[in-house]
Amino acid sequence: MHQPGRSLPRSWTSTLKLPKSSFPPRVSPTDRTKYLKRCTDDLYAWQRRERPATNPFVLHDGPPYANGELHVGHALNKITKDIINRVQLSRGKQVRYVPGWDCHGLPIELKALQGLRDSDALDNSVGAAVIRKAARTLARQTVKEQMKGFKGFGVMADWENHWKTMDREFEMRQLGIFREMVDHGLIYRKFKPVYWSPSTGTALAEAELEYKDDHVSTAALIKFPLEKIPESIGKNPLLNGKEISVVIWTTTPWTLPANAAIAVSHDLQYVIADSETHGCLLVAQSRIEYMQKMLKEDLRVILPNVMGSELAEKATYRPLCRGPEAEAQPIIAADFVTADSGSGLVHCAPGHGMDDYEACLARGIEVFAPVSDEGRFTDKAMPQDPSRLSGKFVLGEGNEAVLEYAKERNQLLAQHQYEHKYPYDWRSKQPIIIRATEQWFTDVGDIRKNALQSLEDVRFVPETGKSRLQNFIKNRSEWCISRQRAWGVPIPALYHRSSGEAVLTKESVSHIMQTIKERGVDAWWTDDADDAAWVPQSLREDSSGYKRGTDTMDVWFDSGTSWSEIDVPTEGRSHPADVYLEGTDQHRGWFQSGLLTYTAHQLASGKTETRAPFRNLITHGFTLDEDGRKMSKSIGNVIAPQTIMDGTLLPPLKPRKGKGKKQDENQGPSYDALGPDALRLWAAGSDYTHEVVIGKQVLQGVHTSLHKFRVTFKLLLGALGDFSRKMPWHMNSCNKWTALH
Repeated sequence: MHQPGRSLPRSWTSTLKLPKSSFPPRVSPTDRTKYLKRCTDDLYAWQRRERPATNPFVLHDGPPYANGELHVGHALNKITKDIINRVQLSRGKQVRYVPGWDCHGLPIELKALQGLRDSDALDNSVGAAVIRKAARTLARQTVKEQMKGFKGFGVMADWENHWKTMDREFEMRQLGIFREMVDHGLIYRKFKPVYWSPSTGTALAEAELEYKDDHVSTAALIKFPLEKIPESIGKNPLLNGKEISVVIWTTTPWTLPANAAIAVSHDLQYVIADSETHGCLLVAQSRIEYMQKMLKEDLRVILPNVMGSELAEKATYRPLCRGPEAEAQPIIAADFVTADSGSGLVHCAPGHGMDDYEACLARGIEVFAPVSDEGRFTDKAMPQDPSRLSGKFVLGEGNEAVLEYAKERNQLLAQHQYEHKYPYDWRSKQPIIIRATEQWFTDVGDIRKNALQSLEDVRFVPETGKSRLQNFIKNRSEWCISRQRAWGVPIPALYHRSSGEAVLTKESVSHIMQTIKERGVDAWWTDDADDAAWVPQSLREDSSGYKRGTDTMDVWFDSGTSWSEIDVPTEGRSHPADVYLEGTDQHRGWFQSGLLTYTAHQLASGKTETRAPFRNLITHGFTLDEDGRKMSKSIGNVIAPQTIMDGTLLPPLKPRKGKGKKQDENQGPSYDALGPDALRLWAAGSDYTHEVVIGKQVLQGVHTSLHKFRVTFKLLLGALGDFSRKMPWHMNSCNKWTALH
């Protein structure tokens, strides 16, 4: 029998064309660093040099906040932008993508202050200059760290020319836009209710609020004895001269010291019902059943069918906290009064409610808010007995003290715990209050029509983003742009030392801008208070003099004016940027502030037809964990991008050992470092228009796919290992074309 030789298997091998490639199935750290630079920084520089500037594609960066570490939401955002930029690059465009950072504001200021406390460098007399220096240092360091992280994601960008809202050039452009709006009559000062955060001591914009659905308030039913009663009611024999009290229901008893009116609905039917415990009570007819449940007694209707119009402007009542000598206050009519809850009557405190303010302002009723910056009652809350409420926190002991006082006066009918939706400061995570203060506002109502019209030629992805942004604009009449903090761009206003009257004109702002240009923005806080250099010559003759304000601009105004940073030829371009791309929460934030400031700028420049600063507006969803929960440090489900790239998020691989070798007992588990490709494949494979889930299970799938891609590339490259573009002479032209293409 024939015995095959031992060399036969090797001869079979020589008859096969097996793929050979040095391409590794797993990338090495050394190669990753080399190729990362080649396909990011080098590629961006090449296309800026070689591609024509007349055909640009501008993706304007919504600036991330320079506070804290990067999370997977940052990765989704930056990588999605990078994918869009690379597609445009492949289409022959010159890509302009200059990253930016939002560097001012409260979170950075508070973190800087905490850093000073930790280093024992903070005392009670710390001034704005110290705070600003510490905040600037913190923001600069954070930008440096975040930039390193973004580069590690494989993002192609003009990192060298990145911008920051705290850059001097940026601040001067921002002040220039502010001056345009002042000159156009869009900036004004007013004493009116704003969202106020006692925990951080500053006014807030709507975009700086978070709403908590399970907030619990102590709600109460309070009665107010009528002082003046319309004749049609008072002379009714059924009442027999009995005292009548109107009943209100409130979830904010602490606002009762500021009560200035009680509102009814013109078209609602009210009744006067007799309570054995509380006397004659006037409530909405449809709320009798609710009142009986709350008072735990049956009510006997004495006088039915009292229309709200019979009470409005004709009846008055005695206030709760103003003392026996206080004037009676009016019953008024208001459109916001319904019979859906409470008693059908609403207590109005114009210093603590937006609707209350508008209703009372129309009738010349004084705005009153006896609450300090810290959210505590002042002596004016109860002038006849100041110590009773003064100094008490309105959302705590102050609220209880008001209820106790109402109980002593036999005006508290009932109280209960009420769970409802309530606004919180998005930074401190503490409840806010509504409080009237002197603030600076932008008149949104004057530019709203143009802003909405400019959205008509904008492409929205997804399309639902259009109605969402439109609704935010439609429901906004003004924008509170002043903040009571040190770290920010100053509102360049001067105040008369005697009268307190504010001066804010085009001329005064121009003068202050020139002084800032010469001395730097920090000099606004550090220069001597009597330094006349900040005051225009036309105001220096006043013997009382003027002082500089301390308010800073809302950070949304900062980032909202970032369209001014776009530096491309405008000829042939309908919009400054081709794309704005951010998370869906920016419909009420950066998208809105950018649209409003750009619209105001165009109108101030004399344009009648305005455009949005973006041609395409793209929004992505939030990143969630595998259980569909929003990522939060308190829950402990936050995923750091670095743990994905270095592989530590996934279960460790079994340590490999050579054939016949014993496992080293001291060898720890090894991880498969996936690098930026894992993050990028996850982002590219996600439906960014919805919420995006990420976790171990998702990433294991990404890991498997990524490994398959690399093995496939290795096979293909191996098959082409000895390929030559030199064609044999005997091949016809058709075969040559096929081989080369």
